Amino acid sequence: MKLNFSKKVNAYNLQELLVVLVIIGILILIALPTLMPQIAKAKSIEAQSQLNHIHGLQKTYFYLHSKYTTDFNELDFIPPKNLNNGGKAYYSYEVIEASSNNYKARATAVSDFDGDGVFNVWEIDHDKNLKEVVKD
Repeated sequence: MKLNFSKKVNAYNLQELLVVLVIIGILILIALPTLMPQIAKAKSIEAQSQLNHIHGLQKTYFYLHSKYTTDFNELDFIPPKNLNNGGKAYYSYEVIEASSNNYKARATAVSDFDGDGVFNVWEIDHDKNLKEVVKD
């Protein structure tokens, strides 16, 4: 059996492919600054969700013990591993104050989402007031 390599096939050459890749790269660079706030907003949903979960655990703990706690072990809350610890979470979590009447939990971003040197911070309290303390 003899192979026929003389048949021409229509295809793109290397220069045409490189031009297309350069154009795509330029479009991405143009679109990226406008997409960064949306990316940061999407990542902040993680903090809001986890803080709402902590609030529910704190309320349950309060009903059982008539006080709030700063100890995640007492709440049976396992914070997700963040990017600094080999995990996938964008925030680190802590209960910064707790007493018999109130508590405050905080989620602090472990990376700067938009590169301006400011790290996003969210807090929640015993009344479930969820607020963004530091905007990124």
